[in-house]
Amino acid sequence: MPLKSPKTPAATHPAKSVTIFCDGSSLGNGRAETRAAAVALLGFRGIWRSVGTYLGNATNQQAEIAAAAVGLEALREPCRVHLFTDSRYVVETMSGRFRRKANLEWWQRLDKAASRHRVEWEWTKGHDGHVVQEAVDRAARRIATLGRVDEDVLRDAEDSVGTIEVSEIDGASLLT
Repeated sequence: MPLKSPKTPAATHPAKSVTIFCDGSSLGNGRAETRAAAVALLGFRGIWRSVGTYLGNATNQQAEIAAAAVGLEALREPCRVHLFTDSRYVVETMSGRFRRKANLEWWQRLDKAASRHRVEWEWTKGHDGHVVQEAVDRAARRIATLGRVDEDVLRDAEDSVGTIEVSEIDGASLLT
């Protein structure tokens, strides 16, 4: 069995494995009346916690980047993270396949949030009946519509997911 370098945080403290589903919503997408929000659901051992932020005037791409950052920033210690998003833009850029031409400040925030963790970036189809993805989508849209973060909206997202185990993520049991 290979030994881990003592220089890595995982060598002294085993990293927790966390699953994050995130989504951003921009109602009006860049027009003057745009209202955007970002939400993430973090799963660990069947317990789900939601975090979100109201972004105000942001594009859909910016909201998607912010959603991933918000989820990663909520982690209190370095973790192994399996992050799901319906944004190919985020997955392909963070995987190094897309060049960063715009939204540089947003990417800097995400880079900083991801730097503490080992992140596996995975695209998931949006609006496809996936329980957790649908929950973050609904919450992001509701917060954008309200123009503020509402704890009831975040709690509703957690309640709609229930106690789905992270090990069930790839299974058909997550379809509504």
